[in-house]
Order: sequence, then structure tokens, then C-alpha cells
Amino acid sequence: MRLYLLALIGSAALAACGQQVEEKQGVGPAAQESAATPSAEAITAETARLNEWFAARWEEELDFSPVTKTFLGRKDDNDKIDDLSEAAEDLHLAWRRENGQELKESFDYALLTPEAKTSYDIWLYQLAQAEASYPFRRRGYVFHQMRGVHSFLPNFLINFHKVETADDMRAYITRISGVSRALDQALELAQLAAAEGVHAPDFAYDGVLKQSRALIAGAPFEGEGNAPLWADANSKIDALLESGAVEEEEAGALREAARAALVDAFKPSYDALIAWVEEERPNAPEIATGVGSLPDGEAYYAERLAFSTTTDMTPDEVHALGLAEVARIKGEMEAIKTKVGFDGTLDEFFSFVREDEQFYYPNTDEGRDAYLQSARDHLAFIKERLPEKFGLLPKADLIVKRVEAFRERDGGAQHYFPGTPDGSRPGTFYAHLSDMSAMPKPQLEVIAYHEGNPGHHMQNSIAQEVEGLPEFRNQASFTAYGEGWALYSELLAKEMGAYEDPYSDFGRLTTEIWRAIRLVLDTGLHAKGWTQEQAVEYFIANSPAAEGQIRSEVRRYIVMPGQATSYKIGMLKILELRAKAQSELGDDFDIRGFHDTVLGGGALPLAVLERRVDAWIAAQQAP
Repeated sequence: MRLYLLALIGSAALAACGQQVEEKQGVGPAAQESAATPSAEAITAETARLNEWFAARWEEELDFSPVTKTFLGRKDDNDKIDDLSEAAEDLHLAWRRENGQELKESFDYALLTPEAKTSYDIWLYQLAQAEASYPFRRRGYVFHQMRGVHSFLPNFLINFHKVETADDMRAYITRISGVSRALDQALELAQLAAAEGVHAPDFAYDGVLKQSRALIAGAPFEGEGNAPLWADANSKIDALLESGAVEEEEAGALREAARAALVDAFKPSYDALIAWVEEERPNAPEIATGVGSLPDGEAYYAERLAFSTTTDMTPDEVHALGLAEVARIKGEMEAIKTKVGFDGTLDEFFSFVREDEQFYYPNTDEGRDAYLQSARDHLAFIKERLPEKFGLLPKADLIVKRVEAFRERDGGAQHYFPGTPDGSRPGTFYAHLSDMSAMPKPQLEVIAYHEGNPGHHMQNSIAQEVEGLPEFRNQASFTAYGEGWALYSELLAKEMGAYEDPYSDFGRLTTEIWRAIRLVLDTGLHAKGWTQEQAVEYFIANSPAAEGQIRSEVRRYIVMPGQATSYKIGMLKILELRAKAQSELGDDFDIRGFHDTVLGGGALPLAVLERRVDAWIAAQQAP
């Protein structure tokens, strides 16, 4: 469930924390089973009744987030922006509590199909996770360089608010004022957190300042050129004129209304944010480290770790796993170093791959275009091979594009935004290309597969397109599952014939060890008191990634506690389940059936995914 803004500012997030939540809620495969075997008719009727209940509740849920409606391609409430106040969060959580209780009181778990039981469990998982995160709602960094409403909402208007009519454009203009109100609310949340001793690192504040100033530079404000939203508004109005949807007079009125909203509402809110960040920046800690140094930091990190991994793993367990994985992957890297005939140590090979100019496109527009085209070519290659490994295939298109200038960061992580369920908007793979020296060629191919097919685009698209699930399941999001699948896809692509160039295969191992390093660094920073520089030094010593990438990554881990651990933990669980299925099924193991099982239920907590795969194995073994 992508209630984007609420997740961005750290309010009641919609995810599961794993089997421990299942136990707390008293639900699961055996919690409510009765001795009697229900009839098929009774199961069908109760499941249908439950799915109708979920459909009604989903519509109520969406009313909390007009932004999510737009992401789903809907136009109702398309003149509104989400309410980001703590009062709105309280109302949302109260709604979830009431419906969780109604679910348990109104439906017989024993009379549900296995898929319906999973839906029931996930609904309660989401409630339990919202409860777990609630005590820490003033512990997260509301604004930082990675994300925040200050950069998210302008990007949302530019790329996701569709304008086909004059009414759509009027809704867009109204939303500009809504951005102002939401930004003011988010600023209030940041001020409340700061009053309790939560101060972001200086680099986070610097990123916010840079991004915010870029949004109010140029017409209709001061400076050369056009500000991003002014340029976008004019582009959308020009398109209406060209299509004949409006005449010149109405177009002029729309332009004036957009200019007024930007000048009278948008800019004052960004001015206020900039002024607060400038005032707050001296409060940043002298040495950047993790959230363990914050009030309630240890408990907050434990909650974030459970949120991201959907397990009950401790920081020490995650740290030890990371160290072991780093050692294992370095052994595979040694083999490729030998294969390409490099005469030197692995550290020297790291330096060679990190520094030799042959491994980078030029830092020019031509180099950026070449990077994007190469990514498109690799995705076209893998798309042709998907039927070899999958029965379920995505219907949605995928585009590859550069991140907008106002939110682009040197060495920033590439990322993906899903398309709409109806396919009217394709999925988008974004690349930060402001500094091509932070975008090495050997990693290009593997990142394309991670963000596109068979990674995020495939998983998200199938989740939205699969029929027979309640819509809240089609839109569910669990980080360990989603990022774990994308990392698993990097390895799967090798089985599908990718990485013919050994340096590209080395790039694959570079990104895999990168995710193993994340286990070490995330826990090191947030649970063991590591500083930013300690983390950078460890990363450089164990990876050939470009230093610009490394510094950007470490800063990401500092402001997003726990998130970076989800990739490797999710991947290892999928590999474990695949090995289990292969062992138990032998010659009857079907890789297409396994993948369809993993993807065909939408995103799941890892414990629920395991339950699903176990059921598939049992079904294959049945006479």
C-alpha cells in the first residue's frame, strides 16, 4: 500500500514486521483453525464476504491519501494533497485500530481460503507495525537529502499529476497551494522532533537547502530561467492549447493562477523551510553517526530494523551476517580478477576498476545519453528471455530517464517508480547523472536489471496486475520482499545469459557486496556507534565502488536507519526458499512455477512468503 507521504515523514507505515507480529496478533495458519472441516460453499461465501469488506476499507484508506489515488491513476481528489499533521496521523491510526477489531470480530478465520487468510494476516500485520512505529514518530528526520516532502511533492506534480483538461490544470494549481500547506505541516513535525533532541547531520541539511533553493530559483521568482514548477505548468498549459482543450484566453487565466499560487503560497513556505534549516543547521552533531545517539535511539533502531527486514533479527545478528557475506563475495571477486588476467592484489584491482577512465562515460550530455541508451539495451536483452524463467509476465511498459535537475544528486542511488495499475502511466527507472564519475560502466547492467526487469518493475507490475487479490494486497509494499527480490533478480539475470563481459559480472558482484556491506554499516552506524568516516573507510576497503558513490551511500544509511539491511536479508530468504524447493521436489522442481509463486501474491513479509512457498511445495508433492 503506497501511502507515499505518510511513509516519507515516518508516520504509521504500512508494512509487516514478520512472524513476531503474527504471534502478537494471535493470527496465522493455526491460530483460529477449528476441528471441523468447513464445506467448500462456506469457505467461498466467507472469503467473498471478507474481500468485499477489504474493498470497502481500501476505499476508506485511500481517502487518507489523495496523492496515492493519483499514483494509482485516479482523478478523484486530484486537487488535494495529503494532510501530514500529527492529528491526521492519530485519526488514521484510530481508524486502523477500529477496523482491525472489526476484522477479528466479524470473520471466521477457519472459513477462509489460504489466500484470504494471508490477506487477513497482512491487514493485522499492518496495524501491528503502525502501532510499533507510533511511539517513534518524532525520531525520524523529516527533511534530508534523500527524500522529504520538499522534493517529493514538486516531483509528484511534475511527473504524476496528469493534465488532460482545463479542470485537471485547475486541480494542479490548487495542489500547488496544497504543497505549501503540507510543507508547513512537515516543518512543524521537524520542529517538534528538534525540540526533543532530533537533529539531522549537516550534510542532510545541506541537501535540503540545495534542493529547496533550486525550486524557487528563476521565473516567476528571482533568477535566470524558469523554476521547475513554473516550467512544468507552462508546458502542461501549452499542451492543452495544442490539443484544443483550452483557448488562448483561458490559457492565460490558468498561467496567471499558477503564477499566483507559486508566488503567494509556494515560495513563502519554501522560504520558511530554508530559514528554519539555516537556523537549525548549527545544531547538527559535530560527528555524523547513526540514530543510536538520539533519545530512545536503541529502541528506535530496533523498530526500524524490524520494519525493514520483516524479521526479529538483532543488530548483532545482522552485523555478523554482513561480515560473513562480505568475505564470501570477495572470494568470487578474486576469481574474476584472475579470469581477466589482472596481476595484483584484490585491493589493487578495486583501485583499477574504480579509477581507470575506460570504466566511465564522459561527464557530458553525450555521455549521459550513452548511459541511458545502454541501460535500455540491456533491458531489451533481458525482456526477450523472461519467458524462460516466468509464467507471469508484466504488461506495463518501462521507461528509463534522468532524474529532474532540482532533485538530482552526485552519486545518488538510481530508483524506480511504479506505473499505474491500468497501464496508462509506465513504470520509470530514474538515474542520477549529474556526476558521471560516480556512475561506473561495470555496474550499469546489473542496476538496470535491479530497477527494471526482472527486478522492481517486474515485481511491482505483476503485483498490481495479478487478479483475484484484494486491491490493498495489489498495492502492498514490504521492503525486504521488494528489495530482496530485486537483488535476487541481479543473480537470476546471470542465469538468463547476462553479464557476458567479465567486468559486468564483476559489477554484479560489486553491487552484491555493496548490499552485504550495508548489513555491516547500517548496524555499525546505528547500533555500534560508528562514525560516517569509519563507515566510508570500511566501504572503500571492501568494494571497488567509486568514492562519490560510497560517500552518498553512507549518508543515505545515516538518515534512513534500517532500510539498507532489507536487500540482502530478503535475497537470502528467497535463495533459501528456492534451494528448499529444489531439494524437496528434485526433478519435479519448476523454476517458472517457483517464481510465479513468489510473485503471484504481491509483496509479503518474509515469514508469510515462506508459508506460501511451503504450500506450493506441498501442492507439487500431492498425488
